[in-house]
Amino acid sequence: MSINRTQHFEEAHLVTENFQTYLNGVIHDWLKTLTTFAYTLVPAFFILDFFTMPGELLHRFGYYRLACTLVVLIQYFVIRHSNPSSRSIYHGYFVSLMVGGSITLMTVDLGGFDSSYYAGLNLVIIGVNLLLPWPAIHTILNVGMVIAMYLTANLIIRQPFEATILVNNLFFLFSTGFMAVGINYVKHRLVKQEFFLRTELQKARDSLWSEMEIAKRIQTALLPEQKEPPGLEIASVMYPAKEVGGDYYDIIESANGDQWITIGDVSGHGVDSGLIMMMAQTSILSLVNKTSDCKPSAMLTAVNSVIKENISRLGSDHYMTITAICFRDSQMTFAGKHQDILIYRSALNTTEAIPTQGTWLGVVEDVSGFLEDTSVTVEKGDVVLLFTDGITEAVSKNGEMFGQRRLEQALNQYANLPVGKISSKIIEELTAYQEEQYDDITLVVVKKTRSNSRRPCR
Repeated sequence: MSINRTQHFEEAHLVTENFQTYLNGVIHDWLKTLTTFAYTLVPAFFILDFFTMPGELLHRFGYYRLACTLVVLIQYFVIRHSNPSSRSIYHGYFVSLMVGGSITLMTVDLGGFDSSYYAGLNLVIIGVNLLLPWPAIHTILNVGMVIAMYLTANLIIRQPFEATILVNNLFFLFSTGFMAVGINYVKHRLVKQEFFLRTELQKARDSLWSEMEIAKRIQTALLPEQKEPPGLEIASVMYPAKEVGGDYYDIIESANGDQWITIGDVSGHGVDSGLIMMMAQTSILSLVNKTSDCKPSAMLTAVNSVIKENISRLGSDHYMTITAICFRDSQMTFAGKHQDILIYRSALNTTEAIPTQGTWLGVVEDVSGFLEDTSVTVEKGDVVLLFTDGITEAVSKNGEMFGQRRLEQALNQYANLPVGKISSKIIEELTAYQEEQYDDITLVVVKKTRSNSRRPCR
């Protein structure tokens, strides 16, 4: 319990420190605006002095304003070239001191407490304390400093004044200060609330991206090494999207020499999809390696039992499209519902699309009645293309999908190239076509390099 309390205290202390750093940065940025107002408006008000003040005082007022403007201008450049810190708030006090001090000297020259020029101090109080989102205590101190300067300077000179006028002036100054304190208190609370909301959003974002990173690592860790099994040339690529999807493929050689390729897509995103991919990959690898003469339909039926049970334990509603293919010499036997299988027939120089039949995995307990094995002949020079919907559903800037027809045309155009070139050329066309990648892209190219005639995997 004491460890939890200590940890909670440390976390709260860290959040407080982070807020103070954030607040220092906000104050520092607003100080640039404040000093800009000061070095702009202080000399601009000399125009008003020219028309309303006694001529004999104009030179003196000009010196006051010039000195104040130069000092604040220097202060502006100091702020611009310095980093935010806990000392940044002192710049706010300094602006009040310089501008408020200049106005106070002018009230002294104009007759002390009886002068209405004190009204400029209200602008100082409003300008400084409403721009800077510092804690209300600083507003109280700042207002007190401005009023103290006004009182001290005029009391030292000891000019005659009307008590009622002084009371009137102080009433307006304190009223302005009171409103500034109230508004600043609310504004500071809003800034604090904004910071904590931003912090919670950042935590949620980091948690989400951490989950996505784990999912992406799971996905890429399952990718097989590039292999060249006897009689086949294979090239495969996978490009995960920013928001990780569930694309999966594997290339496995069984103990009796059969070549297996599986390709699929788990619904949804995130860690759950990654876990289901890992379950499928582990189950398929185990079945292929331990079961002789395994049929694709039987293998997927067993995999479905594992996935369905584990999906229920996860409490999710994910499912998986998948096609399992066994290459045995000139026969390609497959089962499972996924995208069409594209085959380029070298002898005919045409590409055909073979639909996959069956059902998704993870939907029902037993899929044996929905799966059947289909065998087709693959001759020397033929190219088999497997893909996920990240390719066919890629969208151009005009909102048109890439589509399977374009993919078939690309295969027919590049089929005579090495398998690595075929995949790279297709990806080049896809990249040029789509405006942005929204889904995982997976492509597996298999070229038959020799012909034999053994029995299919069934």
